Amino acid sequence: MAKRMFSVAAHWDDDAKVYYSESDITGLHIEARTIEEFEEAMMDVAPTLVMTNHVSKDDLANLPPQDLIPAILWQRPADKAA
Repeated sequence: MAKRMFSVAAHWDDDAKVYYSESDITGLHIEARTIEEFEEAMMDVAPTLVMTNHVSKDDLANLPPQDLIPAILWQRPADKAA
């Protein structure tokens, strides 16, 4: 069975003045000026990248729908916690 839990963390690059992503989702690379822009981009692309890069045709054909839904753990920087 394919991995079903993924993580995304935002880190601040003081030189570039952007938040950048650290993630185990293949293909996810985010840079954003604000944490809100980062979060919007993440919510827009992360689920699609998980389905595209981490779920096989065999998984789709043989697993029940509830086993296909991934969990994405989103970690805001400590100074930007909700």
